[in-house]
Amino acid sequence: MKILLLEDDDYYSSSMKDFLESMDFEVDDFDNGQDALDAIFQNDYDLLLLDIMVPKVSGHEVVKSVRENDMSVPIILVTSSTDIDDLSTGYETGCNDYIRKPFALKELKCRINQTINSFYFKTTKSTIKLNNDFIFDLEEHKLIKDEQPIKLTTFEQKIVLFLIKKQGSFASTNEIISNVWENDFIEETDLRMHIKRIRAKTQKEFIINSRGLGYKIEKA
Repeated sequence: MKILLLEDDDYYSSSMKDFLESMDFEVDDFDNGQDALDAIFQNDYDLLLLDIMVPKVSGHEVVKSVRENDMSVPIILVTSSTDIDDLSTGYETGCNDYIRKPFALKELKCRINQTINSFYFKTTKSTIKLNNDFIFDLEEHKLIKDEQPIKLTTFEQKIVLFLIKKQGSFASTNEIISNVWENDFIEETDLRMHIKRIRAKTQKEFIINSRGLGYKIEKA
């Protein structure tokens, strides 16, 4: 999953980015709101982590612009302010959560996991039950069967996670490719190969396909 980080304090920026990458997130970091806003409109992010007081365009203004353009992405604002009006502004413009400086990285992890899980997976739990007794660990991004993790490659893991995010709806071939591989060009045959390998490691019915509709993973 991919996170945009907007933070102009070098200490916070570097420590947060290192920590997020240790959690296997992809992170694009920016130190001013204008560059962050440009990136948001050019890329697909799974979460926006925005400091409020940054140069050029504030975090609040970034949130407002994102919501005015009907972009569906969870947003966590970072602030050192304790002003209730400041906090209210963030929620009114469309943020999903706040985290106050200074904070422990463990708190950051909890808030990110909670926000992503509730936004995309409609759950406050750390795992999701799938069809045929499979379980997906949302924190570790691991597929599990009979308490044993199933070893997936990076792209296989991304495909499974994206299909779970779709909440049991079909995802087209082009939709999967654009979200999993982003700017890399691959053929439909490459995706079918990855799907085949996932099925070989799980079950044929684990990923369902329908001609003209695409692929999906059913929840239990």
